[in-house]
Amino acid sequence: MSGRGTTRLVYSTDAGSVCQRCGWPRRDCKCSGGREAANEPVPARLVAKLRMEKKGRGGKTVTVVHGLPRNAAFLKALCGELKKACGTGGAVVDDGVEVQGELRDRVRDVLEKRGYVVKG
Repeated sequence: MSGRGTTRLVYSTDAGSVCQRCGWPRRDCKCSGGREAANEPVPARLVAKLRMEKKGRGGKTVTVVHGLPRNAAFLKALCGELKKACGTGGAVVDDGVEVQGELRDRVRDVLEKRGYVVKG
């Protein structure tokens, strides 16, 4: 017998990326336990990857910087700097930053000035 809201993940091919608290994959964590431990050290040489996304946003375009370390303080500071430099809104996501609009060139300039290797 299973009632509503009592389902949980039984098997996943994502080995090692399952939340210990709720049993869901970390990217879909229901208890936010997988996101609390976001304090990876920031490496000396950072490689940031840029991509543009439009899907699921009502036709709006966002610039996504991904492949960054999962360090909450680092991502929050980077997001603030990118939003200020681009003059637009944005948000911190799981392992990166989203900036509203098609601003790949401005974002690339800011990241290169910080000394990061930028791909994409």
